[in-house]
Amino acid sequence: MQRLLIKLGLGIAAIGALYPYLKQIGLGQLPGDIVLKGGNSAFYLPIVSCLVISLLLSLLISLLRPS
Repeated sequence: MQRLLIKLGLGIAAIGALYPYLKQIGLGQLPGDIVLKGGNSAFYLPIVSCLVISLLLSLLISLLRPS
């Protein structure tokens, strides 16, 4: 369990560090991502981006899992 949490934390840190580059390739600005902007605030809900990331990670894990 400890190793899983460490790997999960490192993965989240890596995504945070790579976020500016991911935004440049369009991830986070896909059609279906909800952005509501008001006077001094903004609400951002990346529904489609989360689905794409989930699909890619599921595919990667299934390819790397030993048979």
